[in-house]
Amino acid sequence: MDELDYTSITIPNYSYTFNFEKSLAYSDTVIRITNHYPYCFYYCLFYVVLIFVGKYFMSSRPKFELRGMLVLWNASLAIFSTFGFLRMGSELYHVLSHYGFQHSICISYMTYDPVMAFWSLLFILSKIVEFGDTVFIVLRKQPLQFLHWYHHITVFLYAWLCFIENTPHSRWHCVINYFVHSWMYSYYALKAMRFNLPRWFAMLITTLQTLQMVWGCFIAIMTYNYITNDQIDCHVKSHNAKISLLLYFSYLVLFSRFFKQAYLSNNCRKIKESSKHAQD
Repeated sequence: MDELDYTSITIPNYSYTFNFEKSLAYSDTVIRITNHYPYCFYYCLFYVVLIFVGKYFMSSRPKFELRGMLVLWNASLAIFSTFGFLRMGSELYHVLSHYGFQHSICISYMTYDPVMAFWSLLFILSKIVEFGDTVFIVLRKQPLQFLHWYHHITVFLYAWLCFIENTPHSRWHCVINYFVHSWMYSYYALKAMRFNLPRWFAMLITTLQTLQMVWGCFIAIMTYNYITNDQIDCHVKSHNAKISLLLYFSYLVLFSRFFKQAYLSNNCRKIKESSKHAQD
């Protein structure tokens, strides 16, 4: 197996780098994240308990509108996702342009690129923040689908695992997730502001989410192929690629089912706007 000469790797030439982006040391941060990771499972348990306690609490009470807070919430996440996509997307473009697709999956240099490490850290932390999506659903007494909370929990746990293991192919997951969320939360913000958006816009969001899962399955398969090829230096653990494929395939099934129910079935009118609960 040929070893990569890391001294030959060039860091993307960002047009501008903020001081707070340059100050993050992955080697120090990953220790704290690793030590904290076991608590993530308790967070998930608390999240699930809170969902059903909240639904029971709201069952005999009128729903909250929370429209102003909903606008601020979704707009903030849309702006954050857009910045995340632009910053991490430029790194991915640099890697593809200079080193190719295989490198983008197999070789990570968060330890060499503090900007990449910073936005990767914000990505995994944002998965805790996004639990707040469920709070709005429960308090506004909207239907809560299994897809919604299953997706939130598993993405949260897997994203943290990838950061801890410095998994190279997670750069794809981060970039695409940032991209989809920039559109998704923008859509939800506009809906909360009572803009009358065409139905195809909602279909577009769900389509982007579904395609994200297709691409995630492809990345997982390619990663595993590279891992099992003795001629390729691929810095991804086998169990990580297997978990990735299992999760993305389950997401693909659930999102495809949701798309069919929401837009193709005879009862799709009854599920109008329920794409809110498929937030990724």
